Amino acid sequence: MRSLQQVQDWPVENAAAAVVTAESVSSVGDTERVYRLASVTKPLVAYATLVALEEGAIELDQPAGPPGSTVRHLLAHTSGVAFATPEVIAEPGARRIYSSAGFELLADFLTEQTAIAFPEYLDEAVFAPLGMRTAVLDGSAGHAARASLADLTLFASELLTPQLISRQTLDNATSVQFPDRDGILPGYGSQRPNDWGLGFEIRDGKTPHWTGSANSARTYGHFGQSGTFLWVDPEIGVATIALSDENFGDWARRAWPKLSDSVIAETHNTQ
Repeated sequence: MRSLQQVQDWPVENAAAAVVTAESVSSVGDTERVYRLASVTKPLVAYATLVALEEGAIELDQPAGPPGSTVRHLLAHTSGVAFATPEVIAEPGARRIYSSAGFELLADFLTEQTAIAFPEYLDEAVFAPLGMRTAVLDGSAGHAARASLADLTLFASELLTPQLISRQTLDNATSVQFPDRDGILPGYGSQRPNDWGLGFEIRDGKTPHWTGSANSARTYGHFGQSGTFLWVDPEIGVATIALSDENFGDWARRAWPKLSDSVIAETHNTQ
């Protein structure tokens, strides 16, 4: 796709990007280079949690995390724990507090329920079945996964046409949980509301935002502080992934929406 060529002009040392549909994958850059995913780790962890849900190992409304919190709260960033520590700073369900610590608590809970160390469970539940050869979780379940573009295109294809979980489960995970909760979207400030699904951020009417103005309100995904993002727009059946080795900043605020809008315009012209 011509729109992907703009990635080569980004002010980064290394970058790779792909556009994925049910029929094709287009990419630019080294598809096998492994990048730090930062918070793009969270959708992968969420997906393993959904597999555990369908296996019957856990339930969404099962207590997990701080008192009064559940698996659903942890996935939807409403457990009340702080960003980087398990300190409780709000009642569960009261506020949308983006929390990497909450995902660490979630991973610990899954380890307890499955009797499998979470990095191993993530590999067995998601990475291996999808053929993600380079993907690995090496640390925090909130931000410490690494993977190549080739691997993330496989994950994006799964999100477009789920095989590991049911469509119903995925649709639920990418629908707003605990609606009308305000909160801070890292890098973009206060959002009212700050809508989130189960491990996936939902675009809705947020502005400013890291996706494009042409993305539908149903677009879901995540971006990472390491200069990475993945979104899926179910309205048009398109996913876009970008990986880089330059931390998120003003360059990304300018470049990412431009890329997303270009991808959508080009995709519409070829459909």
